[in-house]
Amino acid sequence: MKLSRRSVLASAAAVAASAAPAQAAPPGAGRRLRTGFERLADDGYALLAGRRVGIVTNPTGVTRDARHIVDVLHADPRVDLRAVFGPEHGFRGTAQAGGSEGRYDDPATGLPVYDTYLKSGGPLADVFTASGVDTVVFDIQDAGARFYTYIWTLYDCMEAAAAAGKRFVVLDRPNPVTGRAALGPVLHKEFATFVGRQPIAQAHGMTVAELARLFNGEFLSTPVPLETVTMTGWKRTEFYDASGLPWVPPSPNMPTPDTALVYSGTCLFEGTNLSEGRGTTRPFELLGAEGVDGRWAAAANALGLPGVRFREAYFAPTFSKFQGKTIGGVQIHVNDRAAYDPVRTGIALLVTAKQVWSGFAWRSDNWIDKLTGSTAVRTAIDAGADTDEVVRGWQGELAAFRRVRERYLLYR
Repeated sequence: MKLSRRSVLASAAAVAASAAPAQAAPPGAGRRLRTGFERLADDGYALLAGRRVGIVTNPTGVTRDARHIVDVLHADPRVDLRAVFGPEHGFRGTAQAGGSEGRYDDPATGLPVYDTYLKSGGPLADVFTASGVDTVVFDIQDAGARFYTYIWTLYDCMEAAAAAGKRFVVLDRPNPVTGRAALGPVLHKEFATFVGRQPIAQAHGMTVAELARLFNGEFLSTPVPLETVTMTGWKRTEFYDASGLPWVPPSPNMPTPDTALVYSGTCLFEGTNLSEGRGTTRPFELLGAEGVDGRWAAAANALGLPGVRFREAYFAPTFSKFQGKTIGGVQIHVNDRAAYDPVRTGIALLVTAKQVWSGFAWRSDNWIDKLTGSTAVRTAIDAGADTDEVVRGWQGELAAFRRVRERYLLYR
């Protein structure tokens, strides 16, 4: 009897699954969340039957027992998996921010891996055409912030798939910081970049399947044939640790769900001359610069922001800003996740940093405007506005986005 590599892998996977010990129930009183991929598999991959499949994914595309879904799909004879498409940081996640892995053949499966990073429109449609697939599947863990680029990889791939005549399937995963509400300023179209293609809130409060529905319904000039595989057992109020799923860093500087919790606010420090904590073990939780001292933590704590305290901190980044230099700043300690507002907190930290440190400056390219979505935040802070005044400035546009967002929500 001749066995193929695929049949051997499939048999081994089945044995491993049957021999696996029962897992402890995650938080949620016996209710178990099932991801879009789990539900697709439960249905015997019927949605992909007879299709030539390509998948947009990265290291976060894993099963509950931490196997990569590409390995699982490739080993299953019911799925004709032809190609993998890697985003920023790459399919296997080896590249730092602003990088990708390029075109190569995956050593584990032999599948061709195509690079989607910084490709959109016609060039990306050409990649889909060259791959020979007729169905593009998307399965990547998001972090919940407008400027986290995977949601714009989703948007660009949907647009390109429509142009190339491909079917598009989104496998849903939890928003790790809940889906309770949209927060922060809304992007103005003239500031559209890869950290924000379309006018959504800075913390969108949606899952990737909900965003796909929003993109298709509001922004794509030619909607793509879209199917979403929803989760079961997810509640909008739940943080990631209630999911029972393994956390795989979706990018090198998103090591834990705690990082995602603060990221939609403190990523704004990428638009300043302060370190946002890259090159430390707590990126986006540690912020600082040369010459900053304990006055910053004191000023931030004096605001009495809900759900958070600030510790005077000193650290030496191993790369990025202030590499190898000991600098001063703050560490963010969230003590009540339900009360914590990451965007308001990020604004408060910008306001107080400018107040207590004479060296404060925006990046010379005004990158802060791309992150916040307009000039409004920068100009208000420069004019001496306090946190409340800055936050009031976006309430009208945020309310309008919330009304649009409501039409595309899949979970309650």
